[in-house]
Amino acid sequence: MKAITWHGKGDMRCETVPDPKIEDGRDCIIKVSSCAICGSDLHIMDGMIPGMERGDVVGHECMGEVVEVGKDNKRLKVGDRVVVPFTISCGECFFCQKGWYSGCERSNPNAKVAEKLWGHSPAGLFGYSHILGGFPGGQAEYVRVPYADVGPIKVPEGMTDEQVLFLSDIFPTGFMGADFCNIQGGETIAIWGCGPVGQMAIRSAFILGAERVIAIDTVPERLALARAAGAETLDFREVDIYDAIQEMTKGRGADACIDAVGTEADGTASFDSVIDRIKVATFMGTDRPHVLRQAIHCVRNFGTVSIIGVYGGFLDKIPFGSAINRGLTFRMAQTPVQHYLPRLLQMIQDGKIDPSFVITHTAGLEDGPDLYKTFRDKKDGCIKVVLKP
Repeated sequence: MKAITWHGKGDMRCETVPDPKIEDGRDCIIKVSSCAICGSDLHIMDGMIPGMERGDVVGHECMGEVVEVGKDNKRLKVGDRVVVPFTISCGECFFCQKGWYSGCERSNPNAKVAEKLWGHSPAGLFGYSHILGGFPGGQAEYVRVPYADVGPIKVPEGMTDEQVLFLSDIFPTGFMGADFCNIQGGETIAIWGCGPVGQMAIRSAFILGAERVIAIDTVPERLALARAAGAETLDFREVDIYDAIQEMTKGRGADACIDAVGTEADGTASFDSVIDRIKVATFMGTDRPHVLRQAIHCVRNFGTVSIIGVYGGFLDKIPFGSAINRGLTFRMAQTPVQHYLPRLLQMIQDGKIDPSFVITHTAGLEDGPDLYKTFRDKKDGCIKVVLKP
């Protein structure tokens, strides 16, 4: 089959790889009808994610038709149309039973490797390094889905791929970011990053009852899309973000701040972001946490910092004195997608949101490597890429 594979920093290829096979009775194989390039895939492309091996099939946002089912899987049948969560979860362990599917104790076969880096292992993920299981990803013609009697959600009749594809990751992740803000109604929420996840967080914050959303980015197309949702926008190249948010909130600060950027914050946005970039380039640091620092300073006393951008290692110079002295709450996670799926699918069916609004580019797998670069470099108005195998 054809698939998008990683061959080193900046080297993404569309090539022929072996077809997947059923390996466990709970597995299924799906023929991928749509998949997408995620912002966190760019971290892989840029060499920021450890544990990648040359030839690894990437991608963790996909959906399609079930073409084979393991003997122990009684939930799915051949012909079912499903969306596949990026988190692989057994449904039976301590964490899955509590709804914390991304903390699954059983789905990462390389848990001991993850424990050396993070202390404990999260769930296995599709197409996202051997630290998290080395599972082949979904930017392919076919994909094997482990624990397929737990993860995939069936797509109701009459719904298009474009409406439901992003239930695999970016819609639940953006919604979780807003959900973590404990919105009761009337709040001001500041969101760093107006990429696809940030766009979902903006709309989710309004759905949950926020009165104002302040969206921060510098890409004109992203800022325009944020304004279309009702957000007030700030370009970090034109204004001092802390001063602007202080002015907009009469000195109090935002009620909650969402970091939808993560490890690869702009390396030229401020003095500390330049230092971060130098540290990473010289192997003196693992991440560029400029946005997280700024979010901590911009949130009000006893406010919440919600972190949905991906970080991989150890973060330098985080103003923890500010956090403890001002009573901040931090919420963060790899999204337990299965926990949110029924609620979010219902929102789409009820017409509260159509996640397809972020799609700017649709192409075949063979165009994937070039579109990775277009997406990374923010060219041609690119906000979200969907691939059709």
